[in-house]
Amino acid sequence: MRTSTTERPGFAWVAPALLFFGLFGLAPVVVVVYLSFTSWSGLGSPQWVGLANWSALPGDGQVRGGLVITLTLTALCWATQTPLALAFGVWSAGHQRVRAVVSAVFFLPLLLSTAAIALVWKALLDPNFGVPAQVRDWFGLSHSNVLGHPTLALYAIVFIVLWQFLPFHMLLYQAAARQVPRSLYEAAELDGASGFQRFLRITVPQLRHTIIASSVLMLVGSMTYFETVLLLTAGGPGNATRILPLHMYNQGFVAFEMGYASAIAVLLVVLGTGLSLLVVRVTGYSRMTSQREGM
Repeated sequence: MRTSTTERPGFAWVAPALLFFGLFGLAPVVVVVYLSFTSWSGLGSPQWVGLANWSALPGDGQVRGGLVITLTLTALCWATQTPLALAFGVWSAGHQRVRAVVSAVFFLPLLLSTAAIALVWKALLDPNFGVPAQVRDWFGLSHSNVLGHPTLALYAIVFIVLWQFLPFHMLLYQAAARQVPRSLYEAAELDGASGFQRFLRITVPQLRHTIIASSVLMLVGSMTYFETVLLLTAGGPGNATRILPLHMYNQGFVAFEMGYASAIAVLLVVLGTGLSLLVVRVTGYSRMTSQREGM
């Protein structure tokens, strides 16, 4: 008698996913960890150097500076994306007449590649022919080189990242907001609660799982904005936007120090994992249960 699919061992169901994760997720990390203890130019065989690469990290000023800039970019991206994604996501979950059209247009950045977005915004921010040049002429401003300014360049990257990834997080909040029971809003409305009070006292608490999940994705994703920075500023002006992933790229594919670049890559993995675990630990996300029990 043939065994039914319902009697198949649990491991058989997860084996394809485990194999995929092992080959394309775990194996590359193991290789990078090994390379972080070697000296390798990308050609020939890696030479074992022990902790030489790791001992050089604390004395590398660009690693320290890149870490500060990376954490600053992470904080700014989270602080700008979270409230806007929450507000727009809740709004798009409603039944406004123009909601579907506006949402479709708003989601267009999700269809574009990161490289294309960076190149388009670099052209738009061109100091001679882009939007800053026009604004300078209209308002008589003296400075129009946004990407060449040590402070404005980082803020420009934050804005472009916001424009690119806000629709994704907005989509998460939209889906979650539609799962909030309408009975909660009806009861609050009968009690005389205003729209803002219903949003603050019902919507936000009901979306706390989504807020945490979205925040983790933002924090980890901020460690991968390498191509945006590379194409927009290449880490400049000076080292004002030289984030840690860009420093890793320069060490590996410009200086051909693959071993040292691997050590920086492992540092990024540890940093991203640590931030994720910190958010889960502080918010108690792992202990959360269903918000709709008993309804």
